[in-house]
Amino acid sequence: MTLFATAKVFLEWGVAGVCRAVARRAWALAVVAPLVAVPVTMQRQLAMPAHEAPAPASGAVEEPITPLPPPPSADALVVSLGELLFRDTRLSRDNTLSCASCHDLATNGAGGKSRDIGLDGQVLVLNTPTVFNAALVFRFNWEGQFRSLEDQIVASLENPQIMGTTLEAAAGRLNTDPAMINRFKAAFGQRPDRASIVQALATFQRSLTTPGSRFDRWLRGDSDALTAQELRGYALFKSLGCISCHHGINVGANLFARHGIFHPLASPMPERLRVPGLRNVEATAPYFHDGSAPTLQDAVRRMARSQLNSTLTDEQVEGIVAFLRTLTGEFEGQPVRGPL
Repeated sequence: MTLFATAKVFLEWGVAGVCRAVARRAWALAVVAPLVAVPVTMQRQLAMPAHEAPAPASGAVEEPITPLPPPPSADALVVSLGELLFRDTRLSRDNTLSCASCHDLATNGAGGKSRDIGLDGQVLVLNTPTVFNAALVFRFNWEGQFRSLEDQIVASLENPQIMGTTLEAAAGRLNTDPAMINRFKAAFGQRPDRASIVQALATFQRSLTTPGSRFDRWLRGDSDALTAQELRGYALFKSLGCISCHHGINVGANLFARHGIFHPLASPMPERLRVPGLRNVEATAPYFHDGSAPTLQDAVRRMARSQLNSTLTDEQVEGIVAFLRTLTGEFEGQPVRGPL
């Protein structure tokens, strides 16, 4: 097959279709390699039979998933100020919403509904993604419109359906509060303004990582961190081809893909989405961009049929779900949990 023909297949099938071919046929690895750089170690994992449980990794390099790094070092005063702003309703036009209104840090960093409510009771179009580990993604929002966390923050604050304000208006409201002025002066040496608000929020959000998952412990060599069922689920996750889109630090969130490759998955629009990361996924129901999958089992079964053209048995579904539950990390010393 020529490189031109391969590229044509890639466009017609979509990323998920090719990923399935990679997982199913060894020859496809050689054909697709010029287009998708699949490490040799990942090729071995993709070809592993589902019944084989991988040994614990002596280091993250042997697996297509890598442990979460610690949050970046940052000025504690800026982080603390960013946390205050994250919960401050004065960042919305009518002083009714804060970032935390849709991103609940006490639970899953998101919400618990298929649709969140924005300003003036407007129903938001897309399911709210978690803010935990979000700073590690390669593009922001479901459609990946924003290349930096700062750009995404500005867009959310100025979106008329979400916060509906301007940074200048928000800074004006904050500048009426002597205590807030003092906090900005301590952190930045100046009063609140557009740049310092964005920087404080971005710095805080970069601190919202959730280390401590059992899977990360296994990756670092703890052979007792996972059960036999969880290891079989991980092997199946790789052999089916799920790993082709869900890999790396965030177990996804580093490429775009079409959904509904073989069968419809969820709402048809948007057609192309940023692949979501799967860390803490057991706590972030409902699933998909439209929030139409109420349980993790339902999401796994529908993803396999839609993206891989595979009909999974109950045992296979439960195995993959068991593996996915090992991706739950901790925030402030407590496991991330679903909404109350």
